[in-house]
Amino acid sequence: MNTASGLTYAILGTGALGGYYGACLQKAGLEVHYLLRSDYAHVKQHGLIVETPDGDFRLPQVNAYQSVQDMPRCDVVVVALKTTQNHLLPDLLPPVVKDEGVVLVLQNGLGVEAAAAAIAGAERILGGLCFLCSNKVGPGHIRHLDYKKIAMGEYSATGAAVGITERLRRIAADFEQAGIPIELAADLVLARWKKLMWNIPFNGLSVVLNATTQEMMANPDSLALAEALMREVMQGAAAQGRAIAPEFVQTMLVHTAEMQPYRTSMKIDYDEQRPLEVEAMYGSPLRAAQAAGVQLPQIQTLYQQLRFLDAQNRSSQRQD
Repeated sequence: MNTASGLTYAILGTGALGGYYGACLQKAGLEVHYLLRSDYAHVKQHGLIVETPDGDFRLPQVNAYQSVQDMPRCDVVVVALKTTQNHLLPDLLPPVVKDEGVVLVLQNGLGVEAAAAAIAGAERILGGLCFLCSNKVGPGHIRHLDYKKIAMGEYSATGAAVGITERLRRIAADFEQAGIPIELAADLVLARWKKLMWNIPFNGLSVVLNATTQEMMANPDSLALAEALMREVMQGAAAQGRAIAPEFVQTMLVHTAEMQPYRTSMKIDYDEQRPLEVEAMYGSPLRAAQAAGVQLPQIQTLYQQLRFLDAQNRSSQRQD
């Protein structure tokens, strides 16, 4: 099978997102190396299983590792960890990034690339926004439900729009060869605010309201809440000089109504008593808007509710 670039990939975080995209890249003939934790032994022995509307597949043999010290240096290191694990990056990144390699940060939130940039250098960082409905349902077992597109762009420490580079096109071509639609983003900050148009209302409300996307879309009160939050996200983006067209609200709502009934990633984390990505997804956008003199009161309320619930959840876990 033709491999367009010859680039090698490392996946840090082989879960619902990293496992899915890594498996697709490997299936397309690319060399992929996976860092695993709890299910390392299972995946080492049995490989990965991906259920997907595109056609289920199994990779009986994968390059699985329990430590980055055992992994080869790769051209593209994909950070697919939750932002709550970014404190691990100083130990994880240096052993696996080639001298001329890049780090592709596939995480939710605003300013999330900064943690990787502090280690590898801002000039070697790409960011990606994943529009993906996928769950990990067992050891090495991923169930892809809907959507899979990635918006991908170059990171700048100043927040400036960098444009579309040749290396970005090269990496995008590998993902497209693997069946992953790529939107090349000339302005990564704008792309992140546009993703927050979905993440801020639906991830947070799914936890606070204990509801799936389908349930939230079907109720006029939760739908009105989601719309109001989206319009505040637009105000936050505008505070950073990024204009989002008002009709984008309706586009997001239509996509949400059409997707399979979905328990968001934040709801899954909450239900399984894992730390929530509250700071990356809510705290950072709020602080960015406030620095520009703009208050976002409804997002602020949701942020404080989520901080409370997250603290209660962590306290309960410690007591258990």
